[in-house]
Amino acid sequence: MPAGSTTIMTTSPEALLRLLTWLSPAFPTGAYAYSHGLEWAVEAREVRDGPSLRLWLEDVLTHGAGRNDAILLRHAHQAASDPAALAEVARLALTVQPSRERRGESVGQGNAFVAAAAAWQPDILTTLAETVGDLPYPVAVGALAASKGIDADAAALGLLQALAANLVSAAVRLVPLGQFAGLAVLAALEGRIGEVAAASRGAGLEEIGGACFRADIASIRHETQYTRLFRS
Repeated sequence: MPAGSTTIMTTSPEALLRLLTWLSPAFPTGAYAYSHGLEWAVEAREVRDGPSLRLWLEDVLTHGAGRNDAILLRHAHQAASDPAALAEVARLALTVQPSRERRGESVGQGNAFVAAAAAWQPDILTTLAETVGDLPYPVAVGALAASKGIDADAAALGLLQALAANLVSAAVRLVPLGQFAGLAVLAALEGRIGEVAAASRGAGLEEIGGACFRADIASIRHETQYTRLFRS
């Protein structure tokens, strides 16, 4: 978080346990299968070690999908009691994806999240899926979090941490990067994750956008990459 800022979360211990479970690598959303264009960046030698990975992920979090997803999650959280407004957030989240693979990444994880969350009776998501069809991941997480008593600040932090952790895990396999080096990058990103989560608080849907062009181009180039381990 920025210096001097304070965040007070009202999420109960039980609700926090739900959030930790939903965003755990063990939760079957298929996140391990996506690299968010990182696979192309590694082949192009734009990401080749810990420092270059950190810079790439800082941009993704600050100027790309990280920031946008946090804003979308917060608006889905806020609209959880208004089906029409929630459906509009979901449709917008589908529209703003910069490439076919990034759209597939978001809805693939979103649809898998809905299916995996069945034990928590995600009626809100079932209804939304019937209206919209494919559900973008941050919208699914935000809506279910609100319906199960999870604070929006906690959900936004958790989503950003999960994004960073998944991409670090992909880089460990792709660069290749040692586990300790990957963990060092993840530790270095903690402050940035907090800043992005805080900055998304109060942001309007009209503020969705970004300047993370290399990551967007990477996701497009990945569609025709000859050798691929990941789906995006």
